[in-house]
Amino acid sequence: MPVYYEDVEVGDVETHGDYEVTREEILSFAERYDPQWFHTDPDRAAEESPYGGVIASGWHTAAMTMRLLVEGTLAEAATVGAKGVDELRWPEPVRPGDTLRIENEVLEKVPERPERGLIRARTRTYNGDDEAVFSMIGNVMYLRRGDD
Repeated sequence: MPVYYEDVEVGDVETHGDYEVTREEILSFAERYDPQWFHTDPDRAAEESPYGGVIASGWHTAAMTMRLLVEGTLAEAATVGAKGVDELRWPEPVRPGDTLRIENEVLEKVPERPERGLIRARTRTYNGDDEAVFSMIGNVMYLRRGDD
């Protein structure tokens, strides 16, 4: 049963995920989309970067977060896309071997049109040490049930 705009409440919090990040995935994503040396060259990154090794691109972290968000919170949601994100942050790097999970908290509901409303939610991604590695506020359009 789909989750509509009316079913979502400000303050709702959901946690999802168990996504293991691999070295190969980090290197592959970076080679294709963010080919900076500290994402693509493990030997040099280990020796020269302040991170002590290769780290995931922030955009890769955003993509992994989106995967967890879709598989969890949005899997049953009657969404029709998003208007964007606010406050995009990468407070800590993601490393090979990290296991990621997300926490999604509904901050605000805005009834935009008779057929849809906007849900503003803060999504935080955590690694296995419970360190926040990513955060954003998503502006997601949800269909309204239409029976009001």
